[in-house]
Amino acid sequence: MRWAVTLSAAGSAIFIAGTAMAQAIPSSIRPEQRPVVDTVTRTQTLSPLDVATLTVVRPQLRPAALQAPSPPPVEASESNADFQRWIRDFKSRALAQGISGATFDRAFDGVSYDTDVIRLDRNQSEFTKTIWEYLDSAVSDRRVRNGKQALREHQDALEAIEARYGVAKEVVVAVWGLESSYGSIRGSNDVVQSLATLAHDGRRGEFFEGQLIAALKILQSGDTSPRNMTGSWAGAMGHTQFMPTSYLDHAVDFTGDGKRDIWSDNPTDALASTAAYLAGFGWIKGQPWGVEVELPSSFDYATASRKVARMPSQWANLGVFGVDGKPVPDYGSASILLPAGSQGVAFMIFKNFEVIERYNAADAYVIGVGHLSDRIGGGQKFQAEWPLEDRALTFSERKEMQRRLTAAGFSTQGVDGRIGPKTLEAVRTFQQSQGLVADGYASLNLLKRLR
Repeated sequence: MRWAVTLSAAGSAIFIAGTAMAQAIPSSIRPEQRPVVDTVTRTQTLSPLDVATLTVVRPQLRPAALQAPSPPPVEASESNADFQRWIRDFKSRALAQGISGATFDRAFDGVSYDTDVIRLDRNQSEFTKTIWEYLDSAVSDRRVRNGKQALREHQDALEAIEARYGVAKEVVVAVWGLESSYGSIRGSNDVVQSLATLAHDGRRGEFFEGQLIAALKILQSGDTSPRNMTGSWAGAMGHTQFMPTSYLDHAVDFTGDGKRDIWSDNPTDALASTAAYLAGFGWIKGQPWGVEVELPSSFDYATASRKVARMPSQWANLGVFGVDGKPVPDYGSASILLPAGSQGVAFMIFKNFEVIERYNAADAYVIGVGHLSDRIGGGQKFQAEWPLEDRALTFSERKEMQRRLTAAGFSTQGVDGRIGPKTLEAVRTFQQSQGLVADGYASLNLLKRLR
């Protein structure tokens, strides 16, 4: 369950690893370090405002293998006959894993090779956005208004869901808002056909074949019918975009009708399933995802790391306070996160930040969900400013930075264009050597200095 936008560890650049959305709706955003096993293929007609506020993602950790470079374009010689032979071979593997012949035959009735799915999978353009550009859409005024309306319309169900799972109803609604624009854009692809096409393609065959087996198990359980199992071109389903394996592990029948129906116009089962998912990964009731804080002029930026955790009262002793000037309550152990370096908004993040990460690993997505949930609940906008004069580094610039850091003696342990922990540490070390603020922010100014 998740889209595909990745935010660099340094927090500056988000790649929108193109999914169907990135292809069909250029303004779409959707953070995540996952594959571009996107989250939606929409056929609905959207207004300009809908398009401007759209975002999707879905929970489920994606293996690194899903981020492999795209192979050459789909060959014209690819034929449905080859696909049908693959289906016959796959059937024996599916039956060996407990899928009945009747279930299999119903699921594959009328299924054909989908060249559009392959085209989308192999043409996942990489767009670059800063975190503030992402948040402008993810937490737009329109999305906040729609979230408040959704909260009112489904208040009884959401309160019951919160009472059972302990996950704040505003957080559940925020995930819903980012995943499918509150249910208005759930995807209309035939999931069996999409997953079978991707599994047959072979580039990430093992992953997608596993998802396909999971989809067949869902059908065999009777939760939905084959042609009603619709979703994104990469198999993410329902209001909150569950991949089939996540569905099997976390979906619930909250309405009590005997089916875990995340596809229905009634979002109750999907919302409850999202809460169950977050609760299953250790959601702490009453703890915020994070809090905006102000840092003292004497702050040691080397401590702005996920590896450094202290109680808020301990951070207060070091001069770190909430934007209201008061110590942050001791909700639990917390770290300081600077997604745009020392010149941007600073956060004190808690365990629940990590829990939301299980839905989507990009910091931008987690901050988007958290801030949207706060705004839906009546909270204020961020008080600090972002470095709006900055732009995100392009993919080639990130690779150049890694090459130059390594050549200067600050090894990034590889050149892949991804600003991960090793590159972040190299940036910090270089900054220290230059007498700069060692905030680990991989900015264009830093690249210019390296040049």
